Amino acid sequence: MANDSGPSLEVNASQRVWIWLAFLCAAATLAGSLGLSYGLGLKACPLCFYQRTFIMSLVAVLGIGLLTPAGRGARLAWLALPLAVAGLGVASFHVFLELSGKLECPAGVIGAGTAPQQSMAMFLLLTSLLVAGLVREPSCFLSIGSSLLIGLLLALASSTSNPPMPSPPDRPYPGPPEICRPPYRTP
Repeated sequence: MANDSGPSLEVNASQRVWIWLAFLCAAATLAGSLGLSYGLGLKACPLCFYQRTFIMSLVAVLGIGLLTPAGRGARLAWLALPLAVAGLGVASFHVFLELSGKLECPAGVIGAGTAPQQSMAMFLLLTSLLVAGLVREPSCFLSIGSSLLIGLLLALASSTSNPPMPSPPDRPYPGPPEICRPPYRTP
């Protein structure tokens, strides 16, 4: 029998609580994202699509994992953490573009910040929930560090592979943003 010093495949009751919380957070985030498109008629920009893809992946990984009997599958948080970090990285880059004046984005759910700002907050919460479920593991810091690195590499690839943004318009937009766009600048 081989001696495996990696993360355990057993999922204890405490970790299942953290995983359930992360799943519920991811499902709520996905519902909010889809609600902005289907309910409010907003359009997702390429960075929004990357974030939506990462949140859909998290819902799938955590949801399927929670349907698996305890102790049978691979550790869910280890699989989900790079996806959460990648989503957080893309959302952070998106918010940076907003704060630096390169993009203006539509308001998020109930107008509490913009859609990218809400996405960043939810990915930060998800990442925190997943890390909280892992910190009691032996050799967790090396594994968490590896997950963070993989997530950051995914975020970098997602953020830098977009087509160039369109040029700012030469006249004001007719209404508030329905998609993230370069802001109008008065000449």
